[in-house]
Amino acid sequence: MTPSNIKKIAILVAILLMPSLFYLFLYTGKHNYTKLQYYGNKTAVLNEDGKYDTTYHTIPYFEFTNQDGKKVTRDDLLGKVYVADFFFVTCPTICPKMATNMVYIQNKFEDRKDLRFLSITVNPEQDSVPVLKEYAKKVHASTTNWDFVTGDKDAIYDIAFSGFFVNVAKDSIAEGGFLHSQLLILVDKKGHIRGYFDGTVYSEMKKDLTDAIDILYREEVVPLKGKQKEAINIGK
Repeated sequence: MTPSNIKKIAILVAILLMPSLFYLFLYTGKHNYTKLQYYGNKTAVLNEDGKYDTTYHTIPYFEFTNQDGKKVTRDDLLGKVYVADFFFVTCPTICPKMATNMVYIQNKFEDRKDLRFLSITVNPEQDSVPVLKEYAKKVHASTTNWDFVTGDKDAIYDIAFSGFFVNVAKDSIAEGGFLHSQLLILVDKKGHIRGYFDGTVYSEMKKDLTDAIDILYREEVVPLKGKQKEAINIGK
């Protein structure tokens, strides 16, 4: 075998082994990214082997209707990373900024077909299906993976408080008649809240939320082990 052929074979073997070696390095070595924290209550569950597993707060079941008149439930979003917020169509203050920044994130990750967006109206009495459909067009949202939803007012307010841990309220003094959080909420594929980001601040979208979404996807590829897994910063 000539030196030239040996060199070609060596290059071919290196190319074939590179992905496996790279994954092995990431899995066993030290990782240079931050593990996102979990928000909400945590519970230690005793297993049959005497060891404990920790369970974290998950978004409770909900069922709403989107801009196309289709049902959207909590279970539809399980298995997908998504960003959620609360808004109302006639909001004159923070909602336009939040929508603009959500569109930025949607465009930024347009190649992530499993990344979803969920905007829940706090004014369901006025924000009907046709109104939401028109609003989605107005803010230039792609509704292939972004749902603007309406539904029962009590159910919406309950999921805001007990599910996403944000405040919403009808307030005659507030501009537009409603108060609601300006936060964009990052939820992982198991329904755990993994981050809160100010939806009115573009720089926070461009850096912090973008980085957090990247980290969530890297967590799937590079699971942590041992002390690194135990070092997760758990939110309270």
